[in-house]
Amino acid sequence: MSATIHRLNRAEPAPSIDGLMQLVAPEMNSVNQIILDRMQSPVAVIPALAGHLISGGGKRLRPMLTLASARLLGYSGERHHKLAASVEFIHTATLLHDDVVDGSDLRRGKKAANLIWGNQATVLVGDFLFSRAFELMVEDGSLRVLKILSNASAVIAQGEVDQLMVARQIETSEEKYLQVITAKTAVLFAAACQIAAVVAERDEACEGALESYGRNLGIAFQLVDDAIDYMSDAETMGKGQGDDFREGKLTLPVILAYRRGDDEARRFWRDAMEGRRKSDEDLAEAIERLKTSGSIADTLARARHYGELAIDAIADMPASSAKAALTETVRFAIARAF
Repeated sequence: MSATIHRLNRAEPAPSIDGLMQLVAPEMNSVNQIILDRMQSPVAVIPALAGHLISGGGKRLRPMLTLASARLLGYSGERHHKLAASVEFIHTATLLHDDVVDGSDLRRGKKAANLIWGNQATVLVGDFLFSRAFELMVEDGSLRVLKILSNASAVIAQGEVDQLMVARQIETSEEKYLQVITAKTAVLFAAACQIAAVVAERDEACEGALESYGRNLGIAFQLVDDAIDYMSDAETMGKGQGDDFREGKLTLPVILAYRRGDDEARRFWRDAMEGRRKSDEDLAEAIERLKTSGSIADTLARARHYGELAIDAIADMPASSAKAALTETVRFAIARAF
């Protein structure tokens, strides 16, 4: 692929995801119908709990990436509709499991499902959605697609366990952090894009380009998420401000602030990550320390770098509305922080 780096200029007009949504809108109607049909069950709590999250205002970014990637390659069939639904089911299942593990109060601005139906039902409905995802993969009939998505599912689960193991471990390195977010977030972005190349019967180089686009977009997306946890409010984020702080999650802003801090700052971060500082005053102090250390700014700078890599991964693809929409999606992912 081209070595050109496409710079993300914050001075440009605010990017939007509207282009992506408009590009795939007719196909997303089909995907949404598949999602609605496959989340049904004679066990009433399953569609009720799943619907609480699935209809909760998420943008369906990952399935839209599958559809847009297929459009980028000129594919005009319908195989990718079920696969896009499968990607969304995998994502939704992980969110349900995450909320139980994290003890979250909010998800997409609504009360977390586990607080309504309980942890046991939430975990089991997450398992149900994983099963539906695999049914859809099998129905497609491609072993290559099954390999990509099943491997992504396994890596995501490993990433979540890995994140749990490093929770409150203040000495966690930036390298380890990137390993965790690649597994728990970026791998599904990558798979969502890569399977489009399989469906379109393209070669390994094309698969690799779309995988790289999705993976780097996913890393950038998570870096921005981790920064705005300390920058925004619950209404904007759809979750409580400072959730990562109170849960002792070692995200990059904290890793950088700890590394750069003096003894007093390091004591603060150690106490905070070990659960001894959780008050609103402690959160305010954390935010101030992150700002003065430049940790948030540098986290966002890294996000822009990965965004540039994502755009470069599809640089050699012919110009099209799909390419423009995918490029704008990267810019939108970064701009959420500004």
